[in-house]
Parts: sequence; structure tokens; C-alpha cells
Amino acid sequence: MNSSYKNKLLEWGPLLCLTFLVSSCRSFIAEPRYIPSGSMLPELQINDRLIIEKISLKKKLPQRGDIVVFKSPFSFDEKLVMSRSNPLPNKRYCFFMSFPPMSFIPGFRDQACDAYIKRVVALPGELVSVNVKGEVTINNKKIFEPYVTNFCSESYFNNCGGFKSLRVPKDHFLVLGDNRSNSWDGRYWPGGKFLHKKEIIGKAYFRFWPLNNFGFFRNQDQPRSLSL
Repeated sequence: MNSSYKNKLLEWGPLLCLTFLVSSCRSFIAEPRYIPSGSMLPELQINDRLIIEKISLKKKLPQRGDIVVFKSPFSFDEKLVMSRSNPLPNKRYCFFMSFPPMSFIPGFRDQACDAYIKRVVALPGELVSVNVKGEVTINNKKIFEPYVTNFCSESYFNNCGGFKSLRVPKDHFLVLGDNRSNSWDGRYWPGGKFLHKKEIIGKAYFRFWPLNNFGFFRNQDQPRSLSL
């Protein structure tokens, strides 16, 4: 091995190892995410920075109250996929486009590459309804959701995506934004209202920015049934 080659190996070797390590962690263990919209207000503010962990949900299903990150409905909702003019992008393209500056260039990023963050409100096998205010009823009993402060205003022109008495299929979940009046979630997906577990990327674990909200997430108290 000549000295020139050896020097290049010493120079680039650690960097390549570090890149591989970071990519592996991002793919299998945890990854950072930021909040681009107000759909999860007030729990998650716009521009909050989070760590999403991917290990726990490989061994067990999410619970009611968990905040989960999942693949874009534009990548799995049958009606949204059928409406595309181009084939779905592959994982390599989406991974590459997730890094700046590519992620900030208008027109380059595909909606199917996006990730969404919502809260699990209904579990497999449960009978679920959502009324015109965005309140959730499970097995004919309204649930208490302390994390929701912004319900929909009752209106003849907007039913808040409400629906009645749907059974959550096996391995599926109903996920909604805490900001019920401003969240594009399962209520509005044209191909079906429920999220399959295979589409879930991970669970919100830790908020590292802003510093005044620095700390771990905990599952809110399991929603309590209210007497009707």
C-alpha cells in the first residue's frame, strides 16, 4: 500500500464509518424529526424538534394516546396512489430527498416521501365514531381526550370529517391530530380511515428543541370513558 493511498484511507475511513453509523441509526433505531404544521397543537408546536424511536413498536402495538410518525398517506392510500401520474418513488429517492438542501427545493420532493405525525385514538377491533366537533366515541362511549383543546365549530358546511360506527380492522388504528379543526388525518383519507401498523415509522420519544420544552414524551393517561 503506497503512502498516498494510506493517507486517503486514514482521512476518509473514519468519515465513511461515521456516515454508515448515522445512516444505520436513522434507519433502524431512531431519527430526528421536526414539526412543520399546527395539526398537533397544543402538544406539539410548529418547529419543535423530536427524536422518534423505532424499536419499541417492533415488539408491541402502539397504545391509545401514543404519538406516532408514519408514512405519507400518498404512499399507501389506494385512491391517492391511483390518482398519481407518476410511479411511487423508491426508498432511496425519499431518503436522499429528506436531507437539506434537497428537502427545501420546491418541486423536487414527492408527497409520497413525507412523514406524518398524529395520535393513536382507536385500536384494532374497536367500534369508533367521530362527531361534527371531532370528539371520539369508542364502543358507544365518548372518550376523554385531555390533549385536545381545539375542537371543530359546529357548522352546516363542515362536519369535521365525522363518521359513525366503523370497526377498526385487525392491525389497524385510527390516528387523529390533536388540533381537530385543522388536521388532515384518518377522517379525510379517501381510500380508508385506518392506518395499518406496517406504515408506522416510530413513536415520539424525546423533544430536544425548544429548550423550554426539553424532555421525554409520556403516553397521556389512557382516555377515560365518559358517561353518556
